Amino acid sequence: MSFFKRDEGKRGEDIACDYLKKQGYKIIDRNFRIRGGEIDIIALDSSAGSGQVLVFIEVKTRRSHEFGSPLEAITYWKMKALIKTAEFYKVQHPHLPESMRIDALGIILDSENNLASVELVKNIS
Repeated sequence: MSFFKRDEGKRGEDIACDYLKKQGYKIIDRNFRIRGGEIDIIALDSSAGSGQVLVFIEVKTRRSHEFGSPLEAITYWKMKALIKTAEFYKVQHPHLPESMRIDALGIILDSENNLASVELVKNIS
């Protein structure tokens, strides 16, 4: 992966964290990795009305919609890896809420690396 792509991804994740905080999420971890999987952001969401939910967020950042929505890059295999990694994280952190979900956040950056658009989709699994 090129430095530019890593920088773009990091910028997207930083924007995602700011956006999620404004939506009421409490960020508890970032870039959790195991062999075969990674979760970009792990948070608690209390806005659901039924107590806290442990949320695993996949962030996809792009510079345009030229190749489709950033969220279209979440494939079947990526979902399998996300689920496996989320389950592993929960086993390691049994004190966290039992209620869990996977959200996706698509970010489009403009030519100056600033936020152009954001799309949050809850419970993608």
